[in-house]
Amino acid sequence: MATEKKQPSARPSVEQLDRELERRQHAGIFAHALRGVVCLLIVVAAAALLCSTLLLTVLRVQGSSMEPTLRAGETLLAVKKTSYRAGDIIAFYYDNKILLKRVVATAGETVNLQSDGTVLVNGSALDEPYLADKSLGQCDVTLPLQVPDGRVFVLGDNRAVSVDSRSAAIGCVAQKSILGAVVFRLWPSDRMGTIG
Repeated sequence: MATEKKQPSARPSVEQLDRELERRQHAGIFAHALRGVVCLLIVVAAAALLCSTLLLTVLRVQGSSMEPTLRAGETLLAVKKTSYRAGDIIAFYYDNKILLKRVVATAGETVNLQSDGTVLVNGSALDEPYLADKSLGQCDVTLPLQVPDGRVFVLGDNRAVSVDSRSAAIGCVAQKSILGAVVFRLWPSDRMGTIG
């Protein structure tokens, strides 16, 4: 029985070795770049999530308590701040809901309401050009009222229907309950812009 003799395998040429080396280098560079892009995307996603959780909140308006300033169905952006001032529209937690109201007085200030709905802060009437109508609305808190430390007194812009700090159930809102100040209207596009 004849045995077959193995043919020696052809050795690759120098050009073939150079091409294979270059292909492997390119594959390594591509893999390294891909890992870098994936890591960057993970970091950006984590930063965006952290930022949106701690600093920014997107909200949708429900109800009419802030009309005419805010309308039902609008989408808003609220920004977390360290302190809030009179005139800020804030979003805050109340009874497992998020409410939107305007700050009219801050800690240490005294609030009073006249029978026609005029708001007095430290004895001076507020200029409220954002109101369509003044109204005393539902008020069961004892007035005048001094706003406690770490809290703000809020009212809706549609005073006749708004449930706000005039109600003992809500009262003055604690800073820790505040999600942020509404600063921008995202939708609808014809009303998009800053909210002052």
